[in-house]
Amino acid sequence: MAAIYLAPFYLLVCVYILLRSLHWFQVLHTVFQNVWVCRGIGLVYLFVVFSILIAFMAPASGFRRFMKLLSNYWLGVLMYTLMTLGIADGLRLLLKYPLKNFAFPGRELLFSNMGTAVVGAVCAVIISTVSIYGVLSAGNIHTTKYNISVDKKAGNMKELNVVLVADLHLGYNIGCKQMEQMTEKINKQNPDLVVVAGDIFDNEYEALDDPEKLAEILRGIRSKYGVYACYGNHDIQEKILAGFTFGSKEKKESTPEMDEFLEKAGITLLRDEYVLIDDSFYLYGRPDYERPGRGIGKRKTPQEITEGMDVSLPVLVIDHEPRELQELADTGVDVDLCGHTHDGQVFPGNIVIRFFWENPCGYLKKGNMHNIVTSGVGLFGPNMRVGTKSEICDVSICFN
Repeated sequence: MAAIYLAPFYLLVCVYILLRSLHWFQVLHTVFQNVWVCRGIGLVYLFVVFSILIAFMAPASGFRRFMKLLSNYWLGVLMYTLMTLGIADGLRLLLKYPLKNFAFPGRELLFSNMGTAVVGAVCAVIISTVSIYGVLSAGNIHTTKYNISVDKKAGNMKELNVVLVADLHLGYNIGCKQMEQMTEKINKQNPDLVVVAGDIFDNEYEALDDPEKLAEILRGIRSKYGVYACYGNHDIQEKILAGFTFGSKEKKESTPEMDEFLEKAGITLLRDEYVLIDDSFYLYGRPDYERPGRGIGKRKTPQEITEGMDVSLPVLVIDHEPRELQELADTGVDVDLCGHTHDGQVFPGNIVIRFFWENPCGYLKKGNMHNIVTSGVGLFGPNMRVGTKSEICDVSICFN
């Protein structure tokens, strides 16, 4: 319902951007003062503005994929256009009215047509530069390394090399190209274990561009002890409108196709359960905090997780959201591996997110437990990363 309530604000913002842009065009050249030229620009602009709704309404097809991609790019451009124009107009209004007596060289020029043209050009350069950088940055996967020590014996094992990935968001934004890059970077680390901390899918299974090829690519991940995963809040089947979902009486959960895809990809899904690997350490996969998924009414508490375990052995947990950190530490968990936050994905989200999570991204020591949150591989919504990075995490664990 939030999308419906925010629709008027969205339309007002889009109208504001259109009027300011047309004014700038008309100052640049008289051709843009022609009413038919303005109408043509307006029609193209309306198509882009309503691409979000068109993509939501259209049936699964190549056209829908195109509109979804267009709308995802548009959301990023829209955000930085609003920020840039808002700051520029705000400063000009401040100088024109509250500070009208503030004299400085070129004041008259600033409020002339020439000044409007220059300010508009500067805004256009800023918006274009940030947007292009964001798109390019999103497609470049980095490797972040961590070295941690667990004060427990793990059989005869001295070290364990774990690669943590999360938030693949396979769908309209993320496909075979990104997964090939991710798989190559994972294999370069020669991992003993690979874990996927949720949000493998982006809400719609039919959004996968080529499920068979994607599964084949992911089967190429080489790991001594295999690849394990837990589900996140987006590993369910539901349609998304501009990042918002719609209420339903039915429980939201993954589809059988999603589960089958993981099997084909050679990924073992842990549903509120653990495995003892090589009689040396435990790996527990938690269902999502908000949407635990099919067959799970309520996920186990941190205390219930370690029941039946020999906690003298190392205990590793994969959990999509970095919650209940102290509770997990108190029950004997040694390493908690998470995703979900995207580190805010785009500026200023990377600043705002620090007010909502104890560990929004990176490393945190909680008692004797090591918590690592990755910014993730994929994207949700805007097809950009600004001020953050796509990453895999290479975690080297030393056992004492």
